[in-house]
Amino acid sequence: MSVETADRGLALNVIKSEFDFEVNKFPLSGPDNMKTPFYGLFRSDNMSAIGGGSVSKIYVPHQTDDVLALVESAIEAFDCPMNVDCGFNAGHYVNLAPTNDQRRAIFKSNDNIFPRVYIRAGYDGKSFQASLGFYRDACSNLSMLRSVNACHVSIRHTSGLRSQMESLIQQFSLLKESWSTLASVVEHMQSSTVDVADFLTTIYGEPSEVEGRSRTVHKNRTRAIINRMVKEGFRTGRDRFTGQASAWEAFNAVQGYVQHDSSRKGDPNTFDRVILASNDAAVRKAEATALASLSV
Repeated sequence: MSVETADRGLALNVIKSEFDFEVNKFPLSGPDNMKTPFYGLFRSDNMSAIGGGSVSKIYVPHQTDDVLALVESAIEAFDCPMNVDCGFNAGHYVNLAPTNDQRRAIFKSNDNIFPRVYIRAGYDGKSFQASLGFYRDACSNLSMLRSVNACHVSIRHTSGLRSQMESLIQQFSLLKESWSTLASVVEHMQSSTVDVADFLTTIYGEPSEVEGRSRTVHKNRTRAIINRMVKEGFRTGRDRFTGQASAWEAFNAVQGYVQHDSSRKGDPNTFDRVILASNDAAVRKAEATALASLSV
Protein backbone atom coordinates (compact mmCIF):
# COMPACT_ATOMS: atom_id res chain seq x y z
CA MET A 1 0.00 0.00 0.00
CA SER A 2 1.22 3.48 -0.80
CA VAL A 3 -0.04 6.90 0.24
CA GLU A 4 1.19 10.45 -0.14
CA THR A 5 0.52 12.55 2.92
CA ALA A 6 1.94 15.43 4.89
CA ASP A 7 0.00 14.27 7.94
CA ARG A 8 2.14 12.23 10.34
CA GLY A 9 -0.88 10.69 12.00
CA LEU A 10 -2.29 9.57 8.66
CA ALA A 11 1.04 8.01 7.70
CA LEU A 12 1.01 5.93 10.88
CA ASN A 13 -2.62 4.95 10.32
CA VAL A 14 -1.71 3.68 6.85
CA ILE A 15 0.88 1.38 8.37
CA LYS A 16 -1.53 0.21 11.07
CA SER A 17 -4.09 -0.63 8.39
CA GLU A 18 -1.61 -2.45 6.15
CA PHE A 19 -0.16 -4.45 9.06
CA ASP A 20 -3.48 -5.11 10.82
CA PHE A 21 -2.46 -8.54 12.10
CA GLU A 22 -0.21 -10.19 14.66
CA VAL A 23 2.57 -12.69 14.16
CA ASN A 24 2.12 -15.63 16.50
CA LYS A 25 4.46 -18.43 17.48
CA PHE A 26 3.12 -22.00 17.60
CA PRO A 27 4.85 -25.33 18.37
CA LEU A 28 5.61 -27.57 15.40
CA SER A 29 4.80 -31.26 15.55
CA GLY A 30 6.40 -34.28 13.96
CA PRO A 31 4.67 -37.44 12.64
CA ASP A 32 1.71 -38.60 14.77
CA ASN A 33 1.76 -35.25 16.62
CA MET A 34 5.17 -36.01 18.07
CA LYS A 35 6.46 -33.06 20.11
CA THR A 36 9.49 -31.16 18.81
CA PRO A 37 11.61 -28.31 20.20
CA PHE A 38 10.76 -26.22 17.14
CA TYR A 39 8.27 -23.40 16.66
CA GLY A 40 6.83 -21.72 13.59
CA LEU A 41 5.62 -18.17 12.94
CA PHE A 42 2.15 -17.56 11.48
CA ARG A 43 0.10 -14.51 10.52
CA SER A 44 -3.06 -14.15 12.61
CA ASP A 45 -5.22 -12.97 9.68
CA ASN A 46 -4.66 -15.83 7.24
CA MET A 47 -2.49 -18.29 9.22
CA SER A 48 0.15 -18.33 6.49
CA ALA A 49 3.61 -19.44 7.61
CA ILE A 50 6.32 -16.80 7.78
CA GLY A 51 9.94 -17.32 6.89
CA GLY A 52 11.82 -20.32 5.62
CA GLY A 53 12.50 -22.12 8.89
CA SER A 54 11.67 -22.65 12.53
CA VAL A 55 12.46 -20.55 15.59
CA SER A 56 13.37 -21.45 19.15
CA LYS A 57 11.19 -21.52 22.23
CA ILE A 58 12.65 -18.25 23.51
CA TYR A 59 12.16 -16.32 20.24
CA VAL A 60 9.82 -13.33 20.64
CA PRO A 61 8.34 -12.12 17.32
CA HIS A 62 8.08 -8.37 16.89
CA GLN A 63 4.69 -6.82 16.17
CA THR A 64 3.23 -3.88 14.27
CA ASP A 65 3.68 -1.59 17.28
CA ASP A 66 7.44 -2.12 17.07
CA VAL A 67 7.41 -1.12 13.39
CA LEU A 68 5.37 1.97 14.26
CA ALA A 69 8.01 2.94 16.84
CA LEU A 70 10.66 2.78 14.09
CA VAL A 71 8.55 4.91 11.75
CA GLU A 72 7.73 7.49 14.43
CA SER A 73 11.43 7.77 15.25
CA ALA A 74 12.31 8.33 11.60
CA ILE A 75 9.64 11.01 11.21
CA GLU A 76 10.83 12.75 14.37
CA ALA A 77 14.49 12.62 13.31
CA PHE A 78 13.88 14.01 9.81
CA ASP A 79 11.38 16.54 11.19
CA CYS A 80 9.43 16.95 7.96
CA PRO A 81 6.35 15.51 6.24
CA MET A 82 6.74 11.93 5.01
CA ASN A 83 5.12 9.96 2.23
CA VAL A 84 4.81 6.30 3.17
CA ASP A 85 4.87 3.02 1.24
CA CYS A 86 4.77 -0.32 3.00
CA GLY A 87 4.48 -4.05 2.37
CA PHE A 88 4.97 -7.46 3.96
CA ASN A 89 7.31 -10.13 2.62
CA ALA A 90 8.53 -12.47 5.38
CA GLY A 91 8.70 -9.31 7.45
CA HIS A 92 7.65 -5.67 7.50
CA TYR A 93 9.09 -3.26 4.94
CA VAL A 94 8.49 0.48 4.98
CA ASN A 95 9.69 3.14 2.56
CA LEU A 96 9.55 6.72 3.82
CA ALA A 97 9.96 9.71 1.52
CA PRO A 98 11.09 12.93 3.23
CA THR A 99 10.28 16.28 1.72
CA ASN A 100 11.58 16.96 -1.78
CA ASP A 101 13.37 20.06 -0.50
CA GLN A 102 16.41 17.80 -0.07
CA ARG A 103 16.65 17.13 -3.81
CA ARG A 104 20.15 16.88 -5.28
CA ALA A 105 20.75 17.50 -9.00
CA ILE A 106 23.21 14.95 -10.42
CA PHE A 107 23.22 15.98 -14.10
CA LYS A 108 21.69 19.24 -15.34
CA SER A 109 18.09 19.62 -14.10
CA ASN A 110 16.57 16.35 -15.33
CA ASP A 111 18.55 13.81 -13.35
CA ASN A 112 17.86 14.26 -9.65
CA ILE A 113 17.86 12.12 -6.53
CA PHE A 114 15.64 12.44 -3.47
CA PRO A 115 16.23 10.78 -0.07
CA ARG A 116 14.33 7.63 0.86
CA VAL A 117 14.40 5.81 4.20
CA TYR A 118 13.98 2.04 4.07
CA ILE A 119 13.02 0.10 7.19
CA ARG A 120 13.34 -3.68 7.18
CA ALA A 121 11.89 -5.64 10.10
CA GLY A 122 12.25 -9.26 9.08
CA TYR A 123 11.66 -12.48 10.98
CA ASP A 124 15.03 -14.02 10.17
CA GLY A 125 16.55 -13.31 13.58
CA LYS A 126 18.74 -10.50 12.27
CA SER A 127 18.70 -6.95 13.52
CA PHE A 128 16.16 -4.52 12.13
CA GLN A 129 17.79 -2.56 9.33
CA ALA A 130 17.25 1.09 8.46
CA SER A 131 18.92 2.41 5.32
CA LEU A 132 19.09 5.71 3.51
CA GLY A 133 18.59 5.33 -0.22
CA PHE A 134 17.36 7.46 -3.07
CA TYR A 135 14.66 7.90 -5.66
CA ARG A 136 15.90 8.85 -9.14
CA ASP A 137 13.24 10.77 -11.04
CA ALA A 138 14.79 10.09 -14.46
CA CYS A 139 13.82 6.42 -14.31
CA SER A 140 11.61 5.99 -11.22
CA ASN A 141 14.29 3.81 -9.62
CA LEU A 142 14.17 3.31 -5.87
CA SER A 143 17.55 2.14 -4.71
CA MET A 144 20.26 2.22 -2.07
CA LEU A 145 24.04 1.93 -2.12
CA ARG A 146 24.94 -0.85 0.28
CA SER A 147 28.65 0.00 0.16
CA VAL A 148 28.15 3.42 1.75
CA ASN A 149 28.35 2.35 5.39
CA ALA A 150 27.16 5.70 6.74
CA CYS A 151 23.75 5.05 5.18
CA HIS A 152 22.88 1.98 7.23
CA VAL A 153 22.08 1.37 10.89
CA SER A 154 21.24 -1.84 12.71
CA ILE A 155 18.62 -1.83 15.42
CA ARG A 156 18.42 -4.60 17.96
CA HIS A 157 15.68 -7.09 17.12
CA THR A 158 13.50 -6.98 20.20
CA SER A 159 9.95 -6.34 21.26
CA GLY A 160 8.98 -3.20 23.13
CA LEU A 161 10.87 -0.77 20.90
CA ARG A 162 8.61 2.10 21.94
CA SER A 163 10.48 2.28 25.23
CA GLN A 164 13.67 3.03 23.28
CA MET A 165 12.36 5.98 21.28
CA GLU A 166 15.14 8.40 22.22
CA SER A 167 17.83 5.95 21.12
CA LEU A 168 15.97 5.20 17.88
CA ILE A 169 15.60 8.90 17.05
CA GLN A 170 19.36 9.34 17.47
CA GLN A 171 20.04 6.46 15.09
CA PHE A 172 17.71 7.86 12.43
CA SER A 173 19.33 11.27 12.89
CA LEU A 174 22.60 9.67 11.77
CA LEU A 175 20.88 8.55 8.58
CA LYS A 176 19.61 12.06 7.91
CA GLU A 177 23.12 13.45 8.33
CA SER A 178 24.52 10.91 5.83
CA TRP A 179 22.44 12.28 2.94
CA SER A 180 25.27 14.57 1.85
CA THR A 181 27.68 11.61 1.92
CA LEU A 182 25.39 9.52 -0.28
CA ALA A 183 24.84 12.39 -2.71
CA SER A 184 28.60 12.95 -2.94
CA VAL A 185 29.18 9.30 -3.86
CA VAL A 186 26.51 9.53 -6.57
CA GLU A 187 28.11 12.68 -7.96
CA HIS A 188 31.45 10.88 -8.17
CA MET A 189 29.76 7.99 -10.00
CA GLN A 190 28.40 10.52 -12.49
CA SER A 191 31.89 11.93 -13.07
CA SER A 192 33.45 8.50 -13.78
CA THR A 193 33.24 7.00 -17.29
CA VAL A 194 32.94 3.27 -17.99
CA ASP A 195 32.85 1.13 -21.11
CA VAL A 196 29.32 -0.25 -21.01
CA ALA A 197 30.17 -3.56 -22.71
CA ASP A 198 32.95 -4.24 -20.20
CA PHE A 199 30.70 -3.12 -17.34
CA LEU A 200 27.97 -5.60 -18.29
CA THR A 201 30.48 -8.39 -18.90
CA THR A 202 31.81 -7.91 -15.38
CA ILE A 203 28.30 -8.38 -14.03
CA TYR A 204 26.80 -11.03 -16.29
CA GLY A 205 29.80 -12.64 -17.98
CA GLU A 206 30.19 -13.43 -21.67
CA PRO A 207 27.28 -14.92 -23.67
CA SER A 208 27.43 -18.61 -24.48
CA GLU A 209 29.20 -19.41 -27.74
CA VAL A 210 26.53 -22.01 -28.49
CA GLU A 211 23.18 -20.85 -29.82
CA GLY A 212 20.43 -21.66 -27.33
CA ARG A 213 18.28 -20.29 -24.53
CA SER A 214 21.21 -19.08 -22.41
CA ARG A 215 22.69 -17.06 -25.28
CA THR A 216 19.27 -15.64 -26.20
CA VAL A 217 18.55 -14.59 -22.61
CA HIS A 218 21.96 -12.92 -22.36
CA LYS A 219 21.51 -11.00 -25.63
CA ASN A 220 17.95 -9.89 -24.80
CA ARG A 221 18.99 -8.72 -21.32
CA THR A 222 21.94 -6.76 -22.70
CA ARG A 223 19.74 -5.14 -25.34
CA ALA A 224 17.11 -4.21 -22.74
CA ILE A 225 19.68 -2.67 -20.39
CA ILE A 226 21.34 -0.62 -23.12
CA ASN A 227 17.96 0.53 -24.48
CA ARG A 228 17.04 1.67 -20.98
CA MET A 229 20.32 3.57 -20.69
CA VAL A 230 19.87 5.24 -24.08
CA LYS A 231 16.31 6.34 -23.24
CA GLU A 232 17.36 7.70 -19.86
CA GLY A 233 20.29 9.51 -21.48
CA PHE A 234 17.96 11.18 -23.98
CA ARG A 235 15.49 12.05 -21.23
CA THR A 236 18.18 13.73 -19.13
CA GLY A 237 19.84 15.65 -21.98
CA ARG A 238 23.04 13.63 -22.30
CA ASP A 239 25.10 13.22 -25.47
CA ARG A 240 24.32 10.46 -27.95
CA PHE A 241 25.33 7.01 -26.67
CA THR A 242 28.58 5.75 -28.26
CA GLY A 243 29.44 2.79 -26.06
CA GLN A 244 30.56 4.67 -22.97
CA ALA A 245 28.56 6.16 -20.13
CA SER A 246 29.00 7.40 -16.59
CA ALA A 247 29.20 4.78 -13.85
CA TRP A 248 26.00 6.35 -12.49
CA GLU A 249 24.13 5.70 -15.75
CA ALA A 250 25.46 2.16 -16.00
CA PHE A 251 24.49 1.29 -12.44
CA ASN A 252 20.99 2.69 -12.88
CA ALA A 253 20.46 0.85 -16.15
CA VAL A 254 21.16 -2.48 -14.45
CA GLN A 255 19.25 -1.59 -11.28
CA GLY A 256 16.31 -0.29 -13.31
CA TYR A 257 16.23 -3.42 -15.46
CA VAL A 258 16.18 -5.65 -12.38
CA GLN A 259 13.58 -3.53 -10.57
CA HIS A 260 11.20 -2.85 -13.45
CA ASP A 261 11.78 -5.36 -16.27
CA SER A 262 13.06 -8.69 -14.98
CA SER A 263 10.48 -11.46 -14.63
CA ARG A 264 9.40 -12.41 -11.10
CA LYS A 265 7.29 -15.19 -9.71
CA GLY A 266 3.92 -14.32 -8.22
CA ASP A 267 3.48 -10.92 -9.89
CA PRO A 268 5.00 -8.85 -7.04
CA ASN A 269 3.81 -5.29 -6.54
CA THR A 270 5.99 -2.23 -7.06
CA PHE A 271 7.26 -2.11 -3.49
CA ASP A 272 8.09 -5.83 -3.44
CA ARG A 273 10.09 -5.31 -6.63
CA VAL A 274 12.13 -2.64 -4.88
CA ILE A 275 12.99 -5.08 -2.08
CA LEU A 276 13.79 -7.89 -4.52
CA ALA A 277 16.04 -5.61 -6.56
CA SER A 278 17.90 -4.39 -3.48
CA ASN A 279 18.81 -8.00 -2.66
CA ASP A 280 19.64 -8.99 -6.25
CA ALA A 281 23.18 -10.24 -6.88
CA ALA A 282 23.47 -8.42 -10.22
CA VAL A 283 22.49 -5.10 -8.63
CA ARG A 284 25.04 -5.55 -5.88
CA LYS A 285 27.72 -6.39 -8.44
CA ALA A 286 26.73 -3.37 -10.55
CA GLU A 287 27.17 -1.15 -7.50
CA ALA A 288 30.57 -2.65 -6.70
CA THR A 289 31.70 -2.29 -10.32
CA ALA A 290 30.50 1.31 -10.53
CA LEU A 291 32.23 2.25 -7.28
CA ALA A 292 35.43 0.46 -8.33
CA SER A 293 35.58 2.73 -11.38
CA LEU A 294 35.92 5.78 -9.14
CA SER A 295 39.53 4.94 -8.31
CA VAL A 296 40.51 4.35 -11.94
